[in-house]
Amino acid sequence: MIRTPLRPLARILKARERGEDPGAIAAENLRLRHEAIADKSRARAEGRLLVLGAFFAVAFLTIGLRMGTIANSAPEEPRTAATGNPIIGQRADIVDRNGRILATNLETHSLYAQPQHMIDPLRAASELKAIFPELDEERLIKDFTGKRKFVWIRRQLSPEQMQQVHDIGSPALLFGPREMRLYPNGPIASHILGGASYGREDVASAEVIGVAGIERNFDSLLRDPANEGKPLQLSLDLSVQAATEEVLDGGMKLLNAKGAASVLMDIHTGEIIAMASLPDFDPNNRPQVLLTGDQSDSPLFNRAVQGVYELGSTFKIFAVAQAMELGLLNPDTMIDTKGPLTWGRFRIRDSHYLPPSMSATDIIVESSNVGTGRIAMQIGGERQRAFLTSLGLAEATPVELSEAPSGAPLLPKNWSEISTMTISFGHGISDSPLHLAAAYSSLLNGGTRVLPTLLKSDTVQQGARVVRPEVSARARSMLRQVVTRGTASMGDVEGYRVGGKTGTADKPKANGGGYYDDKVIATFASVFPADDPKYVLIVTLDEPSENSGDKPRRTAGWTAVPVAAEMIRRVAPLLGLRPQIEVSDVASVTLTSN
Repeated sequence: MIRTPLRPLARILKARERGEDPGAIAAENLRLRHEAIADKSRARAEGRLLVLGAFFAVAFLTIGLRMGTIANSAPEEPRTAATGNPIIGQRADIVDRNGRILATNLETHSLYAQPQHMIDPLRAASELKAIFPELDEERLIKDFTGKRKFVWIRRQLSPEQMQQVHDIGSPALLFGPREMRLYPNGPIASHILGGASYGREDVASAEVIGVAGIERNFDSLLRDPANEGKPLQLSLDLSVQAATEEVLDGGMKLLNAKGAASVLMDIHTGEIIAMASLPDFDPNNRPQVLLTGDQSDSPLFNRAVQGVYELGSTFKIFAVAQAMELGLLNPDTMIDTKGPLTWGRFRIRDSHYLPPSMSATDIIVESSNVGTGRIAMQIGGERQRAFLTSLGLAEATPVELSEAPSGAPLLPKNWSEISTMTISFGHGISDSPLHLAAAYSSLLNGGTRVLPTLLKSDTVQQGARVVRPEVSARARSMLRQVVTRGTASMGDVEGYRVGGKTGTADKPKANGGGYYDDKVIATFASVFPADDPKYVLIVTLDEPSENSGDKPRRTAGWTAVPVAAEMIRRVAPLLGLRPQIEVSDVASVTLTSN
């Protein structure tokens, strides 16, 4: 830009010629220059104000539109936006096959004290004792008045307890956030769920870890954030489990039994629909492990999985089925049942009088030890052991419980001829009720091996074949006749065509000094419906005694069988099984007139 000079020479010369003041020209040009600068600055400022005004107008318009949108929208809790999947920090839930909660988490608080801030330690200890009766008041006083600077009081509190502690008004009693494991159904399925406790912890948080059962076996999975909190779904049916435990508890008390166990298993998928062990416990308040004495006396002991017993005559169907599979006999083959069966100094007898010869079917129906022993001798010890192994009776069950390996069967060190005979009728070998459930399922589902599982699975297992389908059908027919005309007549549930086998075994003494004369393990292994098998149910009672008559009756026919029958009567409708009415022979129907 060319700036106009304040004192242009031409104008100055002309002004001098006319006698004018040249300084006026300079002053006028300076004024004009300042006005031009002011006009330019004013124009620039006006432009900036215009741009700023437009910006504010747009901003206010945007805010107004946003406020209008919010005013017209439904209220909702604000959530943090994330581009990826959220990381779930808490332990995943455990649910039954229908999605009902078996184990979940609950936000709570822990209680601890900082004794250096305690104003009245004696009063605080007394008030805490009133709220928590299990606390030792003398120990609290010692901790509060000593040199300790930190004292744990309770790992978890209920809201009511927290308020009561608040009311004490002591600044030294403090709370920390805490997550606890909650079992809303109390003791139902307690041996399966197991329980949880705290691992690493501080005043602000605690690590929840599984200590037994499913909680321990799947601890890593339940704690894995990669699963995004997806619940672990079990094969259990909560309604069936509750009904099973209720019936089993009533039967145990009515029959004066020391303990009881039951397993209800899908015969095709291997799913455990219900499994109970009594006495039980509440996993919300898990008892301490016994440090002395017999661990089987502890409520923590899972009799269905860890309890290995001689299961008596329930094994007889295995011997007869194997003999049929090998072509050694058929259901009508006559077997010598004349007793006693002698081997060295051992004598094998039947518990009641039986004919000198019986068909293979009647040996099962009448539960002949002598007849079963003679069939076992035809099979031989080596083949017997291989067959029982194929049914899973010689190894621990693979069920998804941390306690399963401790339930390994007890087998004879020397599988001799006498072992072969006694094992054929369930003595000399010890298995758990779960072993028996899996073996019966494998034998009766058409003859293919089934492995028990606590995880939901609708897929039919295609295991190794153990017997031909026709042998499986014959075995089911024999078991049905045990109920209709044999030792399990109390197990006939109208409409459900129950088949099964009783087993009563003398209980061995703890010190190995033989067997008790008045203590037994009574078992009923059943299948229903027998002609179209869907479920296997095992009921085992420890030391039962039915005392309504002149003499105590301890056999399974009087103890385990009626308990199992009531259980089937209760749970079959819950399983969706409609009772089938058995129509009498049409030829026997006589028409009558009105």
